[in-house]
Amino acid sequence: MGNKIFISYKYKDSDVYPLKGILDEILEPTIVRDYVDILQQKLELENHINKGEKDGEDLSDFKDETIASHLRDKIYDSSVTIVMISPNMKESGKEDDQWIPWEISYSLKEINRNDRRKTPNAIIAVVLPDKNNSYNYYIQSNNCYHDCTCRTLYTGRLFSILAKNMFNTRYPNYKKCPYKSPIFLGDESYIQSVKWHDFMNNPNYYIMKALDIKTNWDKYDIVKQVS
Repeated sequence: MGNKIFISYKYKDSDVYPLKGILDEILEPTIVRDYVDILQQKLELENHINKGEKDGEDLSDFKDETIASHLRDKIYDSSVTIVMISPNMKESGKEDDQWIPWEISYSLKEINRNDRRKTPNAIIAVVLPDKNNSYNYYIQSNNCYHDCTCRTLYTGRLFSILAKNMFNTRYPNYKKCPYKSPIFLGDESYIQSVKWHDFMNNPNYYIMKALDIKTNWDKYDIVKQVS
């Protein structure tokens, strides 16, 4: 049986690698919503249930509280939240005025409704390639000394609620590297980061991994409030 999945993303961020349409033409401009369409189709093929908005489900004419109520229902009825990391997902201004941090915050909360208690959602950060087909704006691979192979996550590019829920295990396991900061081992983050092409090659692996982390959510210092 599939999982109910909510997707959080910056709709019109166009600083992403161009996709090809059904006639093999380049979509110009490609926006994050185009990636979401492909992701939703892939998840449905894997028998997961889409709790995110379908394209054309425009809420922009509604008041903020109406939109918030609509999103609360969708997130409450999901067990997994996928947040799409894109180069311009984070706008200037206060984070609590933007929808993505609010959606992540609500996904992480424990909520009681009727006789049901909802624990924090599993959350996966799926990183999209930029216009140069590179992930280096957020994920950079390093090979600095013998067996010290690792990756650096530039979490400063993220909303703080995302960054604070990475490298937040209460029981860190790491090894020292002569030329780098300590290298964390294992599931050091409640919110795991994965490149788009890796996720699309095996979505169920990353979904099940996130759900496994969710079962141990009390082993992480989870930040639930937007700064």
